[in-house]
Formats: sequence, structure tokens, C-alpha cells
Amino acid sequence: MDVACTHLNQIKITDTDVDVCPECVKKGDSWVHLRMCMVCGHVGCCDQSKNTHATRHFEKTTHPIMRSIEPGEAWAWCYVDEVEMVAEGQDRL
Repeated sequence: MDVACTHLNQIKITDTDVDVCPECVKKGDSWVHLRMCMVCGHVGCCDQSKNTHATRHFEKTTHPIMRSIEPGEAWAWCYVDEVEMVAEGQDRL
């Protein structure tokens, strides 16, 4: 049985011009990959990065859906439903 995300109605932001993890920049740290919160647009680093700012943002705000903003990647993740969604285009689900 396929699990569906029940939070798609919370998506407000689908794209960003940010190409750094602002919190890592402030600390002078590097990151591996970038993720964007689709509720508020916050950009943070992935869980493979030292600081895991994308997941920390979810834990702080409970905004459920984030997407990869890496070039050529078109997927999103719902932290609450623990389901990955594939986008047809990088700018939308």
C-alpha cells in the first residue's frame, strides 16, 4: 500500500534563489546538500551535513515538507508522513 503525504495543502513556496545554507555561513561551516522548507522557504543543509539545519528547522517549526534544491534533483520529503514525493519539474511538485 502506498503512503501519501497528508500535508500538501501546506505548500506555499516551491522555489528559491538561495544557494547557501545561511546558518552554516554564519558559523563558517560547510554543507553537503541544500533543502528548502516548502512552508516558509527556509533553506538549510541536509542530514549528511555536520549541522543538519533542514531537519533542525522541522524540529523547531514542525513545517512538514522540504524539498531538495540541488541542481537536477526534483524530490520532496514529508517529515511527518515519512514519505518521499517525486516532482515532474524542479520548480513544482
